[in-house]
Amino acid sequence: MSNLLAFLMQQSDNAGGNAAATGMGIGMMIVWLAIAILMIAAFWKIFEKAGEPGWAAIIPIYNLYVLLKVAGRPGWWIILYLIPFVNFIISIVVSIDVAKRFGRSTGFALGLVFLPFIFYPILAWGDATYTAAPAMA
Repeated sequence: MSNLLAFLMQQSDNAGGNAAATGMGIGMMIVWLAIAILMIAAFWKIFEKAGEPGWAAIIPIYNLYVLLKVAGRPGWWIILYLIPFVNFIISIVVSIDVAKRFGRSTGFALGLVFLPFIFYPILAWGDATYTAAPAMA
């Protein structure tokens, strides 16, 4: 009985810490949700600028396929996104190609890789215009 009482006393001493942790968790979830909505809206606008359907931004695998089309890369490259470490290199290459298609520099492409929640909205709502990739032979 005394062990149960001691256990309950320990639990009540940490109630403030538990409440703070819960509040931080909820706050982080709200921030994550806001960033996710921002990125979906940015990709929607980028896809529309490129002449692709905007709704493709909300379909998980299809949005990568459409991003590859916007970058001017073949659709089979989506398989490369499934390979660990290769996917990071492929995302850099695709970001460089997307930046070039919108008339931006390689530095902007690195911003797309490392700070996507800042640079994709700039690309979406900025004055960048899409130039289609040349036809592949």
